[in-house]
Amino acid sequence: MAAKREPVAVPVPETVAWLVYVLRSRAGPRTYVGIALDVKRRLAQHNGRLPGGAKSTRAGRPWRVAKTFGPFDTRGQAQRVEASIKRLRGLDRLRYRVDA
Repeated sequence: MAAKREPVAVPVPETVAWLVYVLRSRAGPRTYVGIALDVKRRLAQHNGRLPGGAKSTRAGRPWRVAKTFGPFDTRGQAQRVEASIKRLRGLDRLRYRVDA
């Protein structure tokens, strides 16, 4: 009978921080708001270089990171800021200020 295997804990680096990002399309005046731990990797996904980009960003390729907000300690904090920015439209998203 095989021995029961205990789950292995994967260490999480202490420097993990959530970021909110605003993408701007190079093809037109479109913007997209999201959150990520790794914005560079997420941008590659949105631009189709890696699998996993949002369906809504396919039409605006290529994208560039126009602005980032954070870092935030928790995903919840980042999601609240993301929701506030998503209520804005266009370039107003780039002028958003996070309350201290």
